[in-house]
Amino acid sequence: MVFFSLIALALLAVDSHVRTLAVVRQVVSTALYPLQVVALAPRDAVYYVGDYFASLADLQTENEKLKVQQTVNARTLQQGQQLLAENAQLRHLLGTSERLPVKSVLGEILYDTRDAFTRKIVLDRGTQHGVALGQPVIDHVGVVGQVTRVFPFTSEVTLLTDKNQAIPVQVVRNGLRSVAYGRGQSNELDLRFMPTNADIQKGDVLVTSGIDGIYPAGLAVATVSQVESKSLDSFARIVCHPSAGIDRNRQLLILLSEAKLAPRPVDDAKEKNTKMSGILRHAASRTNGTSGKGMDVPPAQPPASQPAASSR
Repeated sequence: MVFFSLIALALLAVDSHVRTLAVVRQVVSTALYPLQVVALAPRDAVYYVGDYFASLADLQTENEKLKVQQTVNARTLQQGQQLLAENAQLRHLLGTSERLPVKSVLGEILYDTRDAFTRKIVLDRGTQHGVALGQPVIDHVGVVGQVTRVFPFTSEVTLLTDKNQAIPVQVVRNGLRSVAYGRGQSNELDLRFMPTNADIQKGDVLVTSGIDGIYPAGLAVATVSQVESKSLDSFARIVCHPSAGIDRNRQLLILLSEAKLAPRPVDDAKEKNTKMSGILRHAASRTNGTSGKGMDVPPAQPPASQPAASSR
């Protein structure tokens, strides 16, 4: 051992002064490099495996954070889109309210009614806000329905598509008047009792006629989507699609209009009966007065005394 140490020291001294062992060192280093790589392979493998699992854990953690951030961003984006749509709708409603000749109040839909066989909604406006029974409800496109029940702070609106709802309409193209009835479905109305030769075509636009005194004239109601005229039927089958967003809106306008109905004309038969009753009562009163005078009975005379019978 001491011998090899002395040789090493001698070689270091010679190399530092003469520098003749550089070539030998390079040759030995080149020859020993494969052995060095083989010797360091286990260490490098351990480092590689450790780095792999550490990177995998970091990637999983980062992936979880990104998923959470994506969920938050998606919710924020959806809320932003909803706010944009709501803002656009409110702008449309504001423009519609400015164009209408009557006052209106903005209402928000609280919920749908529980009855599955009706088409009704509840708004957050009631009598405290000026809402009254029978007032029309519209959106920025057309008529949605009519107020059918009113409470102090809420109101119930029956949609046009309800099976018990009807609205007077008029065809824009030719002025033909009719009545549109709900079918109980979300996107369909019927024009009933129209003759088969009625001048109605697919694509005709229907608006409110205004003759009922409730709906202002000219509000969009529906568009004719189907017309079936069979020679064997007495009436045509006409199906329409509502123009307004019956099931798509969150905010609606309630028109604060009062029903302007003309006094109902008196029925001729009723008027005749009234006149006849008056004539009969007058005749009866005169008859009673006349008969009372003609039936005055003179006072009764006392009976005459009979002569006394003579005694024999």
